[in-house]
Amino acid sequence: MSDSTSRLDEVALTFETRLMDVLAQRRKRSLSFSVPYTQLWESLERMARGGKKIRPRVLMDAYQALGGIDERVAVDAACAVELLHIALVIHDDVIDKDLMRRGEMNIAGRFASEAMLRGTARRDAHAWGEASSLLAGDLMLTLAHSLLARLEIPEDQRQAVLDIFDATVFESAAGEHYDVWLSMHLEPADSQDVLAMIDQKTAAYSFQAPLVLAAVLAGATTSLIEELTVIARQIGVIYQLRDDVLGLFGDERNTGKSVLSDLREGKETLLIDYARSDPAWSEVESLFGDDALSIADGHRLRRVIEESGALMFVESLITERCANVNQLIQEATLPTALREQLTTLTTACNSRIS
Repeated sequence: MSDSTSRLDEVALTFETRLMDVLAQRRKRSLSFSVPYTQLWESLERMARGGKKIRPRVLMDAYQALGGIDERVAVDAACAVELLHIALVIHDDVIDKDLMRRGEMNIAGRFASEAMLRGTARRDAHAWGEASSLLAGDLMLTLAHSLLARLEIPEDQRQAVLDIFDATVFESAAGEHYDVWLSMHLEPADSQDVLAMIDQKTAAYSFQAPLVLAAVLAGATTSLIEELTVIARQIGVIYQLRDDVLGLFGDERNTGKSVLSDLREGKETLLIDYARSDPAWSEVESLFGDDALSIADGHRLRRVIEESGALMFVESLITERCANVNQLIQEATLPTALREQLTTLTTACNSRIS
């Protein structure tokens, strides 16, 4: 193991410790309030222990590769991007009415289930679960902002960091809002609409924010930040396209998500946009967006999508975009270490199975 790899692993461990400490402090504060409120913070701690931690790792790796030396600043910024991710995931589950996440009940599911076990009517229990989730997401957003606002950095740098966070939340909300709009099928959507939604909803917060925050904190030049922004957006689209493929054709044991979820939701993806052009789509169109979609009908839908050539088309698009972003990475004026990290990240986004 190289010294640089060993150092990155040490910083990652420091990040995990700091993240859990920040949440534990809030849980302890919650003891002065109601028992359910403490249980909400316990659920957030449990949620924070899971996940792949892609975004904080991207930030910390990039910060070191760009010559950043203040580990405390990098770790707290990494905690903030992970808390932002948790907030958006929680709110996304409420919007999609999902009660499961990563193969187990999410906050809405857990709180609703416990309420029903205590005799609450199903409707009221689900309202309680959704309310708990909405508040949990709000708390994570506020905590993320608080960590960034308290970074011990020069004031002009702090303003730049807060501007990035504000722009990220603003754009991610626009993407989520557009995603819901497209899923209602009130007007025709084409591939450009879907790609625009992906760019706003996923690329902005998952890759652009971590990379640009790292660059700003490390004191990178404006031109380098601009190059990283373009690269980050491209990687984000690759990540989401792969996510859409896994959502319909992935192994549920790996993804922790039913292959019926996106179909029941009526989620607009490039797979669906392409499949609509096939004559066979008319035979299954009424099934798309049916929240009571059966396993058998889900299989029919996925078969039509695959046989339309949609899966092959999206896979070829992912391959093409990987080639394009790798070329951007090679041509950019990046430190060698960061160039290698971004190349590895692009490959991982393409080849992931969960």
